[in-house]
Amino acid sequence: MNLVTDELYDKRDFRETPLESTEYEQCVFSNCDMSGCNLSEIKFIGCTFIGCNISLAILADTAFRDIVFKNCKMLGLRFEDCNSFGLSFRFENCILNDSSFYKMNIPTTLFTKCQLHNADFTESVLKDSSFAESDLSGAVFDRTNLEKTDFRTAFNYSFDPDKNIMKKAKFSLDGITGLLTKYNIIIHE
Repeated sequence: MNLVTDELYDKRDFRETPLESTEYEQCVFSNCDMSGCNLSEIKFIGCTFIGCNISLAILADTAFRDIVFKNCKMLGLRFEDCNSFGLSFRFENCILNDSSFYKMNIPTTLFTKCQLHNADFTESVLKDSSFAESDLSGAVFDRTNLEKTDFRTAFNYSFDPDKNIMKKAKFSLDGITGLLTKYNIIIHE
C-alpha cells in the first residue's frame, strides 16, 4: 500500500476521480466531495477534513485514526463498518444525521456543535465523550455506555436512563427532562 503524507486536497470532486486506495497521513481534505464514494480499506491517519461532503460514503474497513472532521456534511454514514483498530476521531460543527455508531467502542469522542438527528448509538461505548452544544433530536441510546459522558450543553435528547450505563454522566437542569420522557409527565417551569 502506498503512503501519501502532508498533502492538501482542495475542492476536489472524488466522485469523478476516485480517491486512490492507499494510506493518507497528515493530509488535509478541504471542501472536497466524497459523497457516495467507496472509501473502503483506505487508511486516514492524523488527517483533517474541513467542509467536505462525505454523505453516504462506503466505509467498509476504512481506518480513521486521530481524525478531525470540521464543518462536514456526513449523512447516513455507517461508522460501525470502519476498521476498529486505533479508531479515533472528533467532530466539530458537522451534520451527522442518520449516521450509525452501532456497537462501536469510541470512548472520549468529542461531538461539538454537531447535528446528530436520528443517529444510532445502540450498544456503543461512549465513556468520557462529550456532546457539547449538539442537537440529538431522535438519536438512539440503548444499552449504551455513557459513563462520565457530558450532555450539559446538548439538547433535544430523549432516552431511558434504565436502559443505559450512565454513572457520573453530566446533564444540565434544563436538559434533564429528556431523561423523563418514558414517564409521560408534564413539567412546568
